Amino acid sequence: MSIVTEIKPNVQKVLSELYSYTATTSELTINTTKPEFEGDYTLVLFSFVKQLKKSPEILGQEIGEALIRNSPDMFTAFNVIKGFLNLTIADSYWHNVLQTNYSSKDFGTQKANNKKVMVEYSSPNTNKPLHLGHLRNIFLGWSIAEILYRCGYEVIKSCIVNDRGIHICKSMIAWQLFANSATPQSTNTKGDHFVGEYYVKFNDEYKRQVEELVNSGIKKEDAEKQAPIMAATQKMLLDWEAGNPEVMELWTKMNSWVYAGFDVTYKRIGADFQKMYYESNTYLLGKQFVEDGLKQGVFFKKEDGSVWIDLTADGLDEKLVLRKDGTSVYITQDLGLAQQKYDEFHYDQSIYVIADEQNYHMKVLKLILQKLGKPYADGIYHLSYGMVELPTGRMKSREGTVVDADDIVEEMVNVAKAKTEELGKVKDFTEAELKELYETIALGALKFFLLRVDPKKKMVFNPEESIDFHGFTGPFVQYTYARIKSVLRKVMDIKRAAINSGTLLKLERDLIISLEQYPSIIEQTITEHNPSVIAIYVFNLAKSFNTFYTEHSVMNAESDEKKQLRLQLCEMTANVIASGMGLLGIKVPERM
Repeated sequence: MSIVTEIKPNVQKVLSELYSYTATTSELTINTTKPEFEGDYTLVLFSFVKQLKKSPEILGQEIGEALIRNSPDMFTAFNVIKGFLNLTIADSYWHNVLQTNYSSKDFGTQKANNKKVMVEYSSPNTNKPLHLGHLRNIFLGWSIAEILYRCGYEVIKSCIVNDRGIHICKSMIAWQLFANSATPQSTNTKGDHFVGEYYVKFNDEYKRQVEELVNSGIKKEDAEKQAPIMAATQKMLLDWEAGNPEVMELWTKMNSWVYAGFDVTYKRIGADFQKMYYESNTYLLGKQFVEDGLKQGVFFKKEDGSVWIDLTADGLDEKLVLRKDGTSVYITQDLGLAQQKYDEFHYDQSIYVIADEQNYHMKVLKLILQKLGKPYADGIYHLSYGMVELPTGRMKSREGTVVDADDIVEEMVNVAKAKTEELGKVKDFTEAELKELYETIALGALKFFLLRVDPKKKMVFNPEESIDFHGFTGPFVQYTYARIKSVLRKVMDIKRAAINSGTLLKLERDLIISLEQYPSIIEQTITEHNPSVIAIYVFNLAKSFNTFYTEHSVMNAESDEKKQLRLQLCEMTANVIASGMGLLGIKVPERM
């Protein structure tokens, strides 16, 4: 139970006693007191002024006096400023928070709630390696899944692999034309990178052929259709759909190279899935939905035989759900996959981590499922996120200007090594320990930087900025954790005495208040589907600890009781930092 949930019943009781007014918990707005004012928590009074016909100043005075009179163990002082009642919480309450939780590694964890959530993320194409944009997607999906799990949900992490279609055939055709039977093994190239190179080669050759046709006098629009390499690709797609053995064999072989490459990347960055779906198995799903929808009058058929849904009354437009030749479109297979996932797992919520370019598509998907009366429709949630750009601008796969995930991780490791050696504090580390440390710092910097921004916002990624040991970064938080562990290693043999009294200094009190908020921060993150809430919280907690540690000695505290109190503060802060960073998928090193 958070302190805010404890304050509210006290306020409700006072309102009832003083004014015979029954307030709901949702009416009560209680926030942390702004730093420039005295107090810990602030009750907003404006919502009661009209009903109770009293000025905010009088209300604040009367409520404040009653709270101290009724609950002296919780409230010790108050002040009223322009409609805000600032309450000071008793030191004994904060002592109890610290005593109860300082050694717990499960602080903020909730019991199982018997609810099931699917989180779908990554969704790679098998014609290219994972890239920087995928990393934001993967880190968001993994983090949300982990936070949900910590909050008592049963979580199934899933991935839909886009392993069919014209873009896959482009890599296949280019390999046939240019590879001369080369393989990832023969070229010593990671499988996904190897296949991705042929996707770029296709585009280069396609542009060359189009230009050649245009120079011969053909219109560009016609040249794009007539280019031999494009015609061959389209034929290959038809052969794939017909099950041509040679095409299927090549498709299976090249996809296997990509999967082997993906697995290496996933393992390195700490991503995992309980269930993998493949578009080649799902693209025919959903046709039954069309038949059902036509019977229910949800869909309608046009004269050419194509099937549509009219969403103009919902502020959208008409949407194609089946082509005139009877083939599926993306929305059709997504309808079918949603049903398959529900049949298999009976989820309460299904979270799709997909870039904001698909906002319209996801609105349509949910709306159609609702109109079809599917029991799981309301549980569909689109975790929409903005694209990641580089300081040089937007990336483009087909032009080979995308930053591959493996390359960015390797670059981050090199930056971590350079920055760490610059600080010169790792002379007693072995080579193996240094390698692990650089990897931990690099991935911590990368994940923190991509998760610290609200998912809805676009962002620019800068490797150098992300790994600064003094800024709003993962390494800053990691370094704070290592600093605390260094203190605690010196006192392993000291017995931690129970401390239930004594005046708290301001920075001690501020730190405990921050620590107490951690469970509420986790709940806010779930409500908003926004891991940046945790990233900002752990960064501010690390800042608060460093301010406290700079001002107040732990080992040479003014009394043994203060020393024990500060050791407990150190331990709880370390545990909360480790927990919060863990929810972001970030390891914290014992030494840095």
